[in-house]
Amino acid sequence: MSASQPLLEVRDLVKNYSGIRPLRVSELVVSARDRFVLSGFDGAAAETFVHLVTGAAVPDTGVVRLDGHDTREIATDTAWLASLDRIGIVTSRAVLLESMSTAANLALPLTIAIDPIPPNIRKDVDGLAEEAGIAAERLSSPASSLTPAERVRVHLARAIALGPRLVLLEHPTAGLELASGAAIGATLDRISRQRQLAWIALSDDDGFAKAAGATRLRLDNATGRLKKKWF
Repeated sequence: MSASQPLLEVRDLVKNYSGIRPLRVSELVVSARDRFVLSGFDGAAAETFVHLVTGAAVPDTGVVRLDGHDTREIATDTAWLASLDRIGIVTSRAVLLESMSTAANLALPLTIAIDPIPPNIRKDVDGLAEEAGIAAERLSSPASSLTPAERVRVHLARAIALGPRLVLLEHPTAGLELASGAAIGATLDRISRQRQLAWIALSDDDGFAKAAGATRLRLDNATGRLKKKWF
């Protein structure tokens, strides 16, 4: 892949996902280390956008290119799973094993052997927890005991576990207190600097966007244009 080639290109996208209006995105280009917070996406639109970027859905019209490849070219389950390795996803729709430890949940992207966790994997789990701001003493606690903010951090740690170049965050701070949202934004800022990864968050949380050091764009649902929004 060329160093100058965008990680993601979305052009003239239209996707019907509800009986009210289609999702439209006229243009979005994401290159290495770019950080975007896109506002104006409701929950269903955000989920649809994530499906389109990952190739789980394809546009009705327009194009989505991931690493230069049209997502319509993903023809098999094997190719789709391979494409997912390029992307980390932070979403509350992801399942946590509530009765298992937080450490076991962090190990899931890395191994199916989570009880007990192999020593080499445990080292990686501890590192992921530290990166995502999860206290070491919480790793032995069951996932069911995690606070809403801690759950977001677990999803973030799992999203970066396989070293993706692009991370998608689907309303990551929805329902959190403002201070918690800003703290998660600061963690994301640090992670993205250290790992030199790009990310897109679908969020209306100004405090999170500012702390994360993002370029903020607001969607005009009628035209699909993404317009720069200032704090």
